[in-house]
Amino acid sequence: MADAVSDIIAKINPKLGPLAEHKLVYDSSSETLEPVYFFILDLMGDFGFKLEKLIDNFTSSPGSGHFAELGQRATIMQQQGTKLLGDINTVLRSVLNIIYDLKDFRLRLQSYDELKGDKKEAAMLSLKQIWMDKVDITKQNSSIKALSLGQAGFQTLIHAFLAVKDEKDVEKIDLNDSVKRILLSRIVEFNHWLIESEKELSKRYELEKTYLKSQVNALKLYSRWAKPYLKAAQELEMKEQGREPALVKAFNTMILELTLMGKRKVNVQGAAREGKISKDFEKLKGIKDYYTCVLVSFRFRGIPQRAGQQPHYLFGGRAEVTFKAYALNEDEIAKIDEELNKSDLGEALKLIEGTTTESLDHLQKEIDFFLEEENIEKKAEEKKKESGDSSNPFKALLGGYEKSNEKPKEEPKKDEKPKVVLRPESWAEKEYVRPLAAGDAKETAFKLFDIYKKAHGMASYT
Repeated sequence: MADAVSDIIAKINPKLGPLAEHKLVYDSSSETLEPVYFFILDLMGDFGFKLEKLIDNFTSSPGSGHFAELGQRATIMQQQGTKLLGDINTVLRSVLNIIYDLKDFRLRLQSYDELKGDKKEAAMLSLKQIWMDKVDITKQNSSIKALSLGQAGFQTLIHAFLAVKDEKDVEKIDLNDSVKRILLSRIVEFNHWLIESEKELSKRYELEKTYLKSQVNALKLYSRWAKPYLKAAQELEMKEQGREPALVKAFNTMILELTLMGKRKVNVQGAAREGKISKDFEKLKGIKDYYTCVLVSFRFRGIPQRAGQQPHYLFGGRAEVTFKAYALNEDEIAKIDEELNKSDLGEALKLIEGTTTESLDHLQKEIDFFLEEENIEKKAEEKKKESGDSSNPFKALLGGYEKSNEKPKEEPKKDEKPKVVLRPESWAEKEYVRPLAAGDAKETAFKLFDIYKKAHGMASYT
C-alpha cells in the first residue's frame, strides 16, 4: 500500500518517473519512531514544500495490547456515531412530514387565492366541497350529504348549497321551506368558516415553515456532530495486511505505512532571469504550472509500548524511508488526486458524507422553496411587471424578446466534479520546463536524504 501513489503515477504516465530513488533504514527498538517522521516533515517544510499526507495506514497484531486499546476506542466512536445517526433519521422523518403538510396547506391556500382572481367560481365550489367533506360531515345524519342522499325531499339540498352564495340567494331560490331553512343555516356557517379557516390556515402555514427551519437547522447540527465520530471510527480501522510475515498473532508488533507528497512550484521566470533557461521564457505566457515533487514513503515495523500510566503508546522499531523524485504539472497532480479519491482511500469519506448530508441535499430544493417562498414570489412579481405593457416598446427591435426564448444553460450539480483531462505538453514545456523541474526534483530528493543521513550518522542506506 505504501507504493500505491507511485503505482497511480505510473498508471497516469509510465514516463513520469521516479526520476531518482533513495532509501534509508533506521532500526532502534529503544528509540521512538516519531522523531524520524517529524524530522523529515519539518525538513521538507524548510525546503519550501507544500506538504500533503496521502496515505496513513496501520495494522497491529491481534495479540498486542495496542490492538485491544484501539479496538475499544473505535467501538466508542462507532457507538456515538450510530446514536447520532439515529437522531438524524428521526429529525429527517420530521422534515419529510413537515414538507408534506406544507404542500397540503399550500394547495388549500391556493383555492383562497383563486377566490380573488378569474377562477373565483371554481375555487368557491372546491372550498364548499372541502367544507362538506371535512366540517359538515361531523353532523353525521343531519349533514348536507346525508340528508341529500338518504332523506326524501332533500335530494336538491346539495345542488342548492353549491349554487347559492349568501342568504339573499337562498331567499330567491325556488325550493320548499324545509330545504331553505337548512340551506340558510349551512350557507351562513360556511361563509363564517371561509373567513376564519383562511386566517387559521395561513397562520398554521407560517408556523409550519418556522418549524421546518428549526428542524433543518437541527439536522445540520446533528450532521456536524456526527461527522467527527464517523471519521474517527474510520481512521481507527486497521488495514488488512494479508500474509505479512512481520505480523505474528501472539507478538506485540504493529506496521505503520505513511506517504507524504511535497510539491514546490517551479519559478520559470526566475530560472530565465538566472540564465538556467532561455531569456524568452521570462515573458512567455500560457505555460502550465510545473512542480518539483518529492514522494516520501515511510514503513514502520514497531513495538508498541505504553507510556507509563498514559493511555497512549510509544513506538520503537525499524523505519524504512524512501525518497522518490518526480516532475509533475498541474494536470498530472489533479489526476493523482482524482485517482486517490476513486480508490478505497476515498470510499470511507464518501460514506461519511453520504450518511450525513446526502439525504438533506435531495430535499434541499423543496426546503429552499418553502423557506425562500417570499423572495421567489417577489421575483415573480418583478418579472411580470417587466414583461407587462410598461416594458420598453423598443425591446423587440433590439432582440430582447427573442433572447427570452433561448434555453437556459444547465448548471452542473454541486457534487459532480468534471473529470481531469491531461492536456498535451507544448514543445517549450517538454524541452525546457519539465527538465528544469526534473533536475530540481532529483537534486532536492538527494539533499533531503543526505541531510537526514548525515544528521543521524546512519550507515544503512541505498
